[in-house]
Amino acid sequence: QVQVAESGGGSVQAGGSLRLSCTVSGLNFADYTMGWFRQVPGKDLEGIACIDYRTVVKTYSSSVRGRFRISKDNAKNTMFLQMNNLNPDDTAQYYCAAVDNSKTLYQLCSASSYATYWGQGTQVTVSE
Repeated sequence: QVQVAESGGGSVQAGGSLRLSCTVSGLNFADYTMGWFRQVPGKDLEGIACIDYRTVVKTYSSSVRGRFRISKDNAKNTMFLQMNNLNPDDTAQYYCAAVDNSKTLYQLCSASSYATYWGQGTQVTVSE
């Protein structure tokens, strides 16, 4: 059984930092392209950062590029999202997603429907 679990969310003031983690079990993590999505109430899921299964190629949405950094540790079955210089617009529920390497990281980040597995989400709240 595949399990995907995010952690590291919380409340922070604008300009602060948080580091999200996503731990996966039940599959060969090294064969999976991974991504971070976020969602605010009333809006669609937004793919914000994705990384290919080999951890070589990364892509970011324009809303987070230069502030967030995605990484993947295949030895620890864990993906990370380092979030710096947070602002209130970053307030959202953050989700971890996985898809096998038949899909590219660009496909995954462009449409949440490409994801096969999802975590339960972790809330990030940024105050002024």
